[in-house]
Parts: sequence; C-alpha cells; structure tokens
Amino acid sequence: MKLTKTFAVILTVASYGALAIAQTPSEETSKWTAPSDAAAKPNPEAKNPAAPAVGRKIFLRTCVSCHGENGSGENATGANLRSSAVQAQTDGALFWKITSGNVTKGMPPFAAFSETQRWDMVTFLRTLKDSSGNGSNQPDENKGSGSKSDRQQ
Repeated sequence: MKLTKTFAVILTVASYGALAIAQTPSEETSKWTAPSDAAAKPNPEAKNPAAPAVGRKIFLRTCVSCHGENGSGENATGANLRSSAVQAQTDGALFWKITSGNVTKGMPPFAAFSETQRWDMVTFLRTLKDSSGNGSNQPDENKGSGSKSDRQQ
C-alpha cells in the first residue's frame, strides 16, 4: 500500500513537471506572429479619411487601460504601439492581432467589433508617432531591448 502511494506521488510530480515544461513557450513559439494569409490582407479603410478618428474613439474606449492614451504603453501593461516593431507589421497582421488577441500575453480578442471598426483601429494605429515626434515607422529611441515595445507584438 505504501509503495502504491509513493508511486502515485512520484507520478503526480512527474506529470506536473512535464506539464510545466510543455507549457513553457520556446523562443520560437513566444513570438506572436500573424499567419501569412492574414498578414497579407489589405486594409479597406486605409484611404477612408474618417477611419483614423473612428478608430481613435474605439481605442480610447477599449485600449487605453493597457496601451495608454498615447499608445506608448508607458505606465500600463500593454505593448508600445508606437514602436518600430509594431509599426513595421502589416495592416493585415495588426487586424488579425486585434481580432484574435493573445490571452497568454494579456491581449484580449476584439472580434466583437465589426470588421470595419477593427480596420478603423488599425488605421488609427498608423497615425501614432514615437516620442520624438517622428513618423510612426521610426524606431523609438527611448526603448531598449526587452522593453514593452518588444512585448505583445
């Protein structure tokens, strides 16, 4: 009987250890990358002059608590949406990330918004500028490696 209990304890500990190892993201799987077909989607709202303002309203209602009012992620938990790492992504990739979310990195999915609203949010993200006032595709000089700009991309 004692041998059975000991075996059960060892099996339980080994199972938990295997589970922990299996759930630890590797360097390769920890990157949050949109599928290539999603990343290739063009933004139908890109040329709509009203889209950034509509996207900004949605952003201010739903994204500020994590990304901050200016999208920098400063004093918040979200990624720096002004960073070159985020801004270098395609509109389709950003749309997919807004739609799908990544709960393991703290990003909820926003599929409940209409497609147009999500594309408007992407269009708004393109208006963000880095802290030096440069265009959104410029690197954020104030952010180092391992910063919020590298997280949740």
